[in-house]
Amino acid sequence: MKQNSRKSLLSFFLCVVLIAALALSMTGCKESEEPQTTEPATFQNGATIGEGATEFSLVVVGKDGSETSCTVRTDKETVGDALLDLGIVSGEDSQYGLMILTVNGEYHRYEEDQYYWAFYIGEEYAITGVSGTAIEAGVTYRLVAESA
Repeated sequence: MKQNSRKSLLSFFLCVVLIAALALSMTGCKESEEPQTTEPATFQNGATIGEGATEFSLVVVGKDGSETSCTVRTDKETVGDALLDLGIVSGEDSQYGLMILTVNGEYHRYEEDQYYWAFYIGEEYAITGVSGTAIEAGVTYRLVAESA
């Protein structure tokens, strides 16, 4: 009879410990008070965005042909990392790296509107994507809304 009493007490104690552990683990699941956004920020022509040792220029050419440029300052190593980190672009990972979908508030997905964001280094169409392009100080990078 003592053994049954000990088993019952041990079971009760284990249940209390499990409930306490569950309660403690759930406190880390609280939602953030500020909503998270993945939409990139918009910027005005001539703006300087970010802080860092390396500086480059970014020119964005929208579907309507309008150009907006900014200066980007960063300590990141690739153009894609810098643009994502500063919230200038948003997109998705693909087998080729970052597929940019939104720049300066303008969204394009080729499957939806037959436009995409082309990436240029200077005036030359880049043979690498933004994720694979190391930042070179003083270079102008261009994101251009193009259709095929």
